[in-house]
Amino acid sequence: MTVGLNHFLALSAVLFSLGIYAVLTRKNAIQVLMGIELILNSANINFIAFAHYGNFGLTGQVISLFVIILAAAEAAIALAIVLNIYKQYSTVNVDEIDGLKE
Repeated sequence: MTVGLNHFLALSAVLFSLGIYAVLTRKNAIQVLMGIELILNSANINFIAFAHYGNFGLTGQVISLFVIILAAAEAAIALAIVLNIYKQYSTVNVDEIDGLKE
């Protein structure tokens, strides 16, 4: 049995679904960020798989590298924001942080 494009697409769809589920159902800001990372990783799998099976050269790998750099920057900034919110409100629950509405 060989691993084909369909296998990569199925894995990517599962990761994307889990990421969407985590973003929509979790109340903890850290878990929401982990869901966003799952979504970005599923996109990376698609980029790499289509680059390999579509004979597009290195474009998929280059785009995937940019997505990884973007994810690292997003994680650093988001964690800094979460730490500041925790320092001010003593919680990281997304539902309990409504002070920004005022």
